[in-house]
Amino acid sequence: MIFCKSILAISCCGVIALGVAACGSSDDSTASGGSSASDLSGSIRIDGSSTVGPLTQAVAEKFNEANPDVDVSVGVAGTGGGFEKFCVGETDVNDASREIEPEEAKICKQHNIPYEGIQIANDALTVVVNPANPNDCLSVDQLAQIWGPDNPASSWSDVKGADSSFSASIDRFGPGTTSGTFDFFTGAINGEEGVQTKDYNNVGENDNQTVTGVEGSEGGIGYFGYSYYKENATQLKALEIKNPDTGKCVAPSPETVQDGSYVPLGRPLFIYPNTDTVTKDPLKGFVSYYVDNVNSIAPGVGFITLTDQQLSKAQSTVQSIGG
Repeated sequence: MIFCKSILAISCCGVIALGVAACGSSDDSTASGGSSASDLSGSIRIDGSSTVGPLTQAVAEKFNEANPDVDVSVGVAGTGGGFEKFCVGETDVNDASREIEPEEAKICKQHNIPYEGIQIANDALTVVVNPANPNDCLSVDQLAQIWGPDNPASSWSDVKGADSSFSASIDRFGPGTTSGTFDFFTGAINGEEGVQTKDYNNVGENDNQTVTGVEGSEGGIGYFGYSYYKENATQLKALEIKNPDTGKCVAPSPETVQDGSYVPLGRPLFIYPNTDTVTKDPLKGFVSYYVDNVNSIAPGVGFITLTDQQLSKAQSTVQSIGG
C-alpha cells in the first residue's frame, strides 16, 4: 500500500533533498541542457502539487545522478500552496495539476516573477471506491450527488441510478482546498472550482490517507491522480466514468486519456519554472533534462506520457525561454 516514491513519506509541507537513485524506470541519458555534469552546481527549489511531486522527484533523482553537485529539493504544498511560494520568489519551479489561476498570475506579476507553464505529463483523475462496492460506473451527475455542496447523498442507496442493493453509508476522502486536484475535480463535477460538500475527510496533500480510508470503509469513495491508483490497484476499485457526450462508461487509462474519451477527468500536468531563472544553470539544465527525458521516466512511476505533439510543444517552449 505504501507508495514507492519517497516524496509521499513526507507531510504536505515537507521537502526532500535529492541524492539517491529514483525508484522509477531507468534512463541512460545524462543530458543536462548542454552542460556536462561537472559544469553544473547550485540549488533548485521546487514545490507544489502532490500529484506531480512524485514524477518531479523521479526526474530530479535521475538528473542528480548525472549532476551530483546540484541540490534539488521537492516539496508538496499543493498546487495553490506552491503558487503562493512561487509567486513571491521563494521557489524556482512550481509543480501544478492545473493551470495557474488569474489571482495567482496577478501576484506573480506584482512580484516581478515571470513564468511559463510547461506540460510534462497527462493524468486520469481517478475516482476510487472500496472493492466491496458493486457500482462500476458513475455519471457526472451521480458524482455530483455525492460530492455536491448542498445535501449530498449520505448513503449509496440515495444516489439515483446507482445499485440500489448497496446501502452502505458514503464515507468521502479528498484533498484539501489548496490542491489543484481539488480545484479540477470540483470544477469538472460540480461546475465551479472550490465548490464541494464540507462533509468529507480532508486528507490535505497526503493521498495515502485516501487510500487507507477508502480501503477501510465499505462505503468509502475518494479521488486522486492516476499514479496513486496504479500503485494501490490491488486494494482499491477504480470507477469508470460515463462520458457525457457518448454515454459510454470509460475507465481511467493512458489510452483513454490520450484519445480524449476519459472526460471530464482527463487532465494535463504542468511545471511552472521562473523564466528569468530558467535561462541560467543549473535550472536551465534541469528543465531541459525534465522535458527531454520525462516520457521515458513517467511510466515507471505510474504517470501517463505526453503525446508526440504535446512533447514537441513542451520542447519548443523550453527552447523559446532559453532552455
